[in-house]
Amino acid sequence: MDAQLQRRIQRYGWDRAIDQYDASWAAQLKPAQDALLGLAALQPGERVLELACGTGLVTFPAAEAVAPHGQVVATDISDKMVQFTAEEAARRGLTHVRCARMGAESLEFPDASFDAVLCALGLMYVPDVAAALAEMHRVLAPGGRAVSAVWGARSRCGWAEIFPIVESRVQSDVCPLFFQLGTGDSLADSSTRAGFSEVRTERLSTELGYESGDAAADAAFAGGPVAMAYSRFDAPTRASARAEYIASIAPYRAGNGYRIPGEFVVARAHRNHR
Repeated sequence: MDAQLQRRIQRYGWDRAIDQYDASWAAQLKPAQDALLGLAALQPGERVLELACGTGLVTFPAAEAVAPHGQVVATDISDKMVQFTAEEAARRGLTHVRCARMGAESLEFPDASFDAVLCALGLMYVPDVAAALAEMHRVLAPGGRAVSAVWGARSRCGWAEIFPIVESRVQSDVCPLFFQLGTGDSLADSSTRAGFSEVRTERLSTELGYESGDAAADAAFAGGPVAMAYSRFDAPTRASARAEYIASIAPYRAGNGYRIPGEFVVARAHRNHR
């Protein structure tokens, strides 16, 4: 798939997902975000860059950690995500948070600008992961660290059928290699090839809880990476896709709700001091 087209799909897809995103994913992604922040061990006064900031679920804890004299620059490919995070930062009085629309593969910062670079569940969507990791390495100061979280192996993510369900109805190729970074040692190996050292990874098993099949389907279709494709479905196509997805997660039914298994991989890597 053409990388420029893929970035465009991501940009406008996440614009569409923003209204549903926090309700669908804030609680479900918290274990990965907490693990990422724990590995980052941010300190007061540090300069932090965040890629794929979304609605600020990592941005704001990071801002608290580096206050009062540190700085957080939150970036995302989606205009609406950036706008939302900027407005929320202003509402909270976080004057040391700056937001900018920017792709991960071409960061508009000088070399060695940051003490830490964070990316929580964003690298899976980047067309050129190697370029993004190289840019993360470039903008880190010597001794700085990059901490990333990605979804784990496909076989351990019970919601994974969302992709073939959408692809059978419209060619989207929204993230053709979505699970690649979470398979085996792929994230660690990719980080090493980008020049990082002291790479450490953690694999976390989790469950995504939803109170109903409709809530699970809303999260999968309207609040996530296939939101652009889903927006183009007519009513019958939406109904059939939702029914097929709910059937795919039937093994994870828990009373009236669902407990869908998932997995995250979190990695911390350092830029050498020299």
